[in-house]
Parts: sequence; C-alpha cells; structure tokens
Amino acid sequence: MAPKKRAPVYVLGVGMTKFIKPRGKVDYTELGFEAGVKAMLDAQISYDDVEQGFACYCYGDSTCGQRVFYQFGMTQIPIVNVNNNCSTGSTGLALGRNAVAHGAADCVLVVGFEKMMRGSLQSFFNDRENPTGTTAKMMAETRGVTNAPGAAQMFGNAGREYMEKYGAKPEDFAEIGRINHEHSGRNPYSQFQDVYTLDQILKAPMIHEPLTKLQCCPTSDGGAAAVLVSQDFLDARPHLKDQAILIAGQCLATDAPSLFSKSSIDLMGYEMTQYAAKTAMAEAGVKPSEFQVCELHDCFSANEMITIDALGLCEKGKAHEMVRNGDITYGGKMVINPSGGLISKGHPLGATGIAQCAELVWHLRGWANNRAIPHTKYALQHNLGLGGAVVVTVYSRPNKDEAPKIDSATVGKINKLGYNPAVEAKGFTAAQAAAVRSKSRSSAWALQDTEQKVEARF
Repeated sequence: MAPKKRAPVYVLGVGMTKFIKPRGKVDYTELGFEAGVKAMLDAQISYDDVEQGFACYCYGDSTCGQRVFYQFGMTQIPIVNVNNNCSTGSTGLALGRNAVAHGAADCVLVVGFEKMMRGSLQSFFNDRENPTGTTAKMMAETRGVTNAPGAAQMFGNAGREYMEKYGAKPEDFAEIGRINHEHSGRNPYSQFQDVYTLDQILKAPMIHEPLTKLQCCPTSDGGAAAVLVSQDFLDARPHLKDQAILIAGQCLATDAPSLFSKSSIDLMGYEMTQYAAKTAMAEAGVKPSEFQVCELHDCFSANEMITIDALGLCEKGKAHEMVRNGDITYGGKMVINPSGGLISKGHPLGATGIAQCAELVWHLRGWANNRAIPHTKYALQHNLGLGGAVVVTVYSRPNKDEAPKIDSATVGKINKLGYNPAVEAKGFTAAQAAAVRSKSRSSAWALQDTEQKVEARF
C-alpha cells in the first residue's frame, strides 16, 4: 500500500542540560526534570497540555520514565519507556511524531536522559545472548579481535575498510576529530570545549587504528527534551509560530541483510542509514545538496566518515575529499556537527538524539547566533544505534524560508526567560518550574527535592 500522508508535526519547544562526565554527581531524575522543564518553558506550555510522554534511556530499570515524568505532574497520561541503543532519543522523537501525525495526541513531551558509568560501554546481562553478538562474531571472523573496546574496534574497522577502498588516510579521520572539538567551543552544553591541533589529535593515545582517543566519543551524563505539537495546537497559539520548526521528513529504519555481507562498513548499518536518508528526504522533498547544517552520529570519526557517504552528502567514496576540502565546517559546503558532535559534546545515549534536535531547532529559529550558518533553510539529523536502528530526520521552517539571525537580547524577550538558551546554558527558578508543572495534579512526594537540587546547580 502507498504510504499514508501524515499531518504536520512541529517541534515547539526544546531544552537540554549541560553534558558532563559520568561521576555519579547528578541523578537521572534531575537530568530529566531539568530538560523537561526547559522544553516546556521554551514551548510556553504547562504539563497539563501534554497528552503523551516518551521517556528515552538505556541504562536504568523499567519505568524510570514515570519516575521522571511524575515530577511534572501525575495526570494519568500514557508514558512510554523507550530503549533503542544509541538511537533511543530520536526513536522517542519518531514515536512522538507518529502519535501526533496520526491524531493520537496534539501535544507530546519527549524526554531523554542518561546516567552512565565511567569507561567504555558494557553489557550487564551476561547470562543471555547479547543482541549485537552476531555483529561481534562477524567482526571477529573478518577482522579479528583486539583488546580495544568493542565499539571502537567495529567502527575503527569500518574506517580501515574506507581507507582500503577509497584512499582515505588517518589524517582525514583526525581532521574530523579536530573540527568537532573546534566546533564544541561555541556550544555551552558540550562536555569538552578544548581545541586541539591536527597533530595533537594524531598523537593522542591510539585506541584502534585509525582511531585515537580524541576521535572517540566519551560516556556522559545528560538530558534533553522536546515538545512536539499538531497544526491545530499551533494554530491556537499564533504568537508561537515563528519558533515552531516542522519535521518535514523522518524515517526510523532497521538493518538490511547486507549487515552480514562481511563488509566492516556494512556491519555498521551503512544500508539502513542510506535507506532512512532517502526515505526522509523524499518525504520532505529535499535533496542532499540543499542542506546547510547537519547533526550526525559521530560516535567515532570513522562513523562520521562513512555516514557522510551513506547520507548522500558526497559522491560514494568521496567523503574524505569533502573533509580535506573543508566542506564540513564553516566556510565550506555545509557545517556538520556545529554542536561539537558526540566526540566533543558527549554521548548520554538516551539524550543524544534529542540534543541533536535541539541544536538544529536553534539554528532554524535563528537563535544559534554564535555558531550560525548563513542561508539555513533545511537541517538534517542522523542518530544511529547498533543492533540496530537509525533515525534520519529533515527539519525546516514552516514556510521553508531562510532562518533569520536574532540577537540574544531579543530571544530573551521572546521566550520570557531573559536569556538565549542556544548560547547560554542557564537554569530556571523555582517559580518558573512551578509554572509548567500540572496545576491540579502535582505531587510534592513525586517531586521530592529535585527542584532544589537543580536550582542549586545554577
């Protein structure tokens, strides 16, 4: 059957925490609360307007989502807990969009949060088959196994294959790392804001060739949230139309049989990214050449390289040439990961996809004025999880015009917060938090002392 036409869905509000090293100092309840309150303040709604909730996380017991959402109110709405590996956050966005597009709700809140542990990712259920076990077995049979972290081996091997097939060099992967670290200096939410030379990137400790430490994303604690609304909801609030960003196209996809083709690139979900990108762009009616800005899943520089290729942002096998020509940063054809990407901004799994969304929304509104890209009309998002799932999303302004450039003082008046959240990682007052919580169905017992802890951090 032909795909059914979806009703328009808009991102009306976004918010996020600063991404931090996972040291156990901030609990997931605080991360989710801070992000959710910021998104609702940005959308100028209260929790009583929210008809469904989607809680996105990987590390935590079942129903952590209810524990976070009950802090906003106990309104008896459906709350869905989402876990889809590293693509968890954008999977929540896709589920929320479907709910609104097909008439199940007019307003949904998607909150992603993650409280992680130090070091590389690990599995906790070692008495049963690992969902990526077949992927690891294929890697072992084709490239062997080293003592490096598993994810670094898998993505590093994809980088090796890209070098063997297309002539990329270690310096090309290092340049991706250099650029992402340079970009993060403009993002107040980034876990790391240090800038490095190409030589420093190359001489950092080798993890799995060609990947040095500064080309690998860290584990992180953090939260991000988005409010998605229908056309009817937006029409009832005409004063907010200038900040609403259209989800013009989107595709949540899973792996194809090529996953096990014995190619290290295919093993990292190349075909599902390619399929999702073509599907999302077709829905939006946009070509790869029309994007000015992109947030993609650079868990490792090697994945950014193969993803540039899979998204169609270059000719097949020419991603390294795009890197060499300066076409992934300011002054080039487009800017990839102006936030600093996962490599430098950080990667709290459940929050990552929603943080990407927030970054692109700020660009399309014209609020990201310390890292703005001229003539921005369309934005592209890519969020990948091994196992596997990928979400590719196309965003645009509702009338597809270029984003304006709005100074921070004006933004502070528009959002009634007195500051521009795109360029300042500030918090909120207890009074502001109280204004977005449910007016009649709140519980101090559910909230505990989270509000005071969040306020104290600012």
